[in-house]
Amino acid sequence: MPASASALIRIRLDGQDVEVPAEASVAVAVLQHTSKFRRSRGGAARGPLCGMGICFECRVTIDGRPHQRSCQIECRPGMEVRTDAP
Repeated sequence: MPASASALIRIRLDGQDVEVPAEASVAVAVLQHTSKFRRSRGGAARGPLCGMGICFECRVTIDGRPHQRSCQIECRPGMEVRTDAP
């Protein structure tokens, strides 16, 4: 049974427990709580660009797995998300 549109789940984002809408993508969850995703090798801030998984700019670490495209992964209760932005 799908979660209602108003249902919230709890994930851990950069060491902080946060509530996000059920069925939201990880990119949406990150954007709701911070604008930090990652930095390029040159130090430039990066973030979601295409929203459909082809630009790879929204990569984060999810449950210990680096370089996950946050726009393509649905949040799950208890998920651990780490950005590499300072």
